Amino acid sequence: MENKRKICIMGMGYIGLPTAALLANRGYQVHGVDINQHAIDTINRGEIHIVEPELDTFVRSSVKSGSLVANIEPAESDIFMIAVPTPFHADKLNEVTNSPIPNVDYIVDATKKIAPYVKSGNLILLESTSPVGTTEMMADILKKEGVDIDNVFIAHSPERVLPGHIMRELIENDRVVGGVNDESTKKAAEFYRTFVEGEVLETTAKTAEMAKLTENSFRDVNIAFANELSI
Repeated sequence: MENKRKICIMGMGYIGLPTAALLANRGYQVHGVDINQHAIDTINRGEIHIVEPELDTFVRSSVKSGSLVANIEPAESDIFMIAVPTPFHADKLNEVTNSPIPNVDYIVDATKKIAPYVKSGNLILLESTSPVGTTEMMADILKKEGVDIDNVFIAHSPERVLPGHIMRELIENDRVVGGVNDESTKKAAEFYRTFVEGEVLETTAKTAEMAKLTENSFRDVNIAFANELSI
């Protein structure tokens, strides 16, 4: 077990837990982190607190083998992955567009929380759907927290799975991977290719962020149009 690459995943929700369970079954040593103690206790019993087909089998197997453990606090790892919610602020609107403002507080908190554990050579990944510039914001936060960001790799690879098919789509779907620099992009792409059978497309962090926002917006417009037709 000592020879396994270690991954710390921040957020044990609908993306974080399936990803953790999949990677734990693929030879990684996974340390899952969540602020919800009930979720932590449930996972450590080899059970699940969310509904997703096949997930229970993956979690039970990885916990039983010791490849997946969950905790309130992060731990030193080779790879850090942030998969936390990015909701809209309930009481804040953009002054120009009068549209809701994305809340990246969970990303900020998770980034600050891993900072004391980050060391040279680590790979730091953001999977949460985020406004353009969030990955670079993470790099700035880590720098302010005392991390030598010239010697770590930081990248964004947004999740794009369909609930009900997550365990399959984590493997089969194409992934867009973009780093804050070329070295980060290559390191991140190399990691995703260890378990993704779809194509891993290399780009920049901002392009990766925009690709997910565009995909979500395109889907939203399609659904809205279908709803209008039904009326």
